[in-house]
Amino acid sequence: MSVNRILVLILLALALLACTGRSNAVFRDEFLAMGTLVSVSLYGVDEARVPGISRQIRDDFNYMDGAWHPWKAGPLGRVNELLPLQGRFSLPPSLKPVLLQARELSRQSEGLFNPAIGGLIKLWGFHRDEPPTGPPPPAAAIAELVAQKPSMDDLHIEGFGIRSDNPAVLLDFGGFAKGYAIDRVIERLKSLGIENVIVNAGGDLRAVGSKGDQPWRIGVRHPRAGGVLASLEIHGDESVFTSGDYERFYEYQGRRYHHIIDPRTGYPARDFVSVTVIHGSAAVADAASTALFVAGKRDWRRIAARMGVEQVMLVDDQGEIILTPAMAERVHFEVEPRPSLRVERLP
Repeated sequence: MSVNRILVLILLALALLACTGRSNAVFRDEFLAMGTLVSVSLYGVDEARVPGISRQIRDDFNYMDGAWHPWKAGPLGRVNELLPLQGRFSLPPSLKPVLLQARELSRQSEGLFNPAIGGLIKLWGFHRDEPPTGPPPPAAAIAELVAQKPSMDDLHIEGFGIRSDNPAVLLDFGGFAKGYAIDRVIERLKSLGIENVIVNAGGDLRAVGSKGDQPWRIGVRHPRAGGVLASLEIHGDESVFTSGDYERFYEYQGRRYHHIIDPRTGYPARDFVSVTVIHGSAAVADAASTALFVAGKRDWRRIAARMGVEQVMLVDDQGEIILTPAMAERVHFEVEPRPSLRVERLP
């Protein structure tokens, strides 16, 4: 091949690179939404496109935050005002797909992921931006709500009409909204041709692609000591979500009360201090981490199997770590001494 031909090919390659404008840098943006810090990392994107993409992501999160807030003026807030009246009313179109997926995931979890217990969340005071300070709600008030058994199956959706035959149903998507929102944002980014991205909302995330020739590497928070308990590499397109008793809690008379409420008892679930789930869908990972936390040591394996979740790490109330075989193959612990581990297979 002649020198001139080689020069022409080099110039063509440089021209193509200039046209694509793709950068090997990682572009990051951070903002507050859904009560947490949202971080977006983009790789291999034309730098000129970054401000517009960041603006679109912010707009999407802010819209969903307003639409799905259960206690403020907005579509879900209006639904919660009307549900106790038990009459049929119009369901805002933006809420229907959220409700349908939440109801299906609730059924798969045998009701352990239950967005219909907004009344219990409110009774405990976890509906506010700042956690309560105690004491716990009166036992009689908790028992009264539990006895009414609010469930997603109490919702009857016909077209864009909705009603509930249980006046105790109030909707709170706190165990699901971040995952659903991240899925929607990722799908939009894919439609824009973005192939390598992490969308992280308060430590819960979905990662797509890679960082050049390096995979995205993420950490799982230590539930007690602070810092990182374990790390893992993301392969392709995966979501990693953790439910922990350290996220929203208060202590009263030496006892910790956190926001992950067991719908069967009306009290915070006790067997685990954190549960991490990996799944292709952020919404499923979000709901499943909540459901397994509530399921406890006796039932978590059955619920994981029902929800189609194979990669799970649980830290119990004694500090022992339980792993499914699929999770044990890929997680790397970042603490010394190495924690006590146990691998348990799903049914």
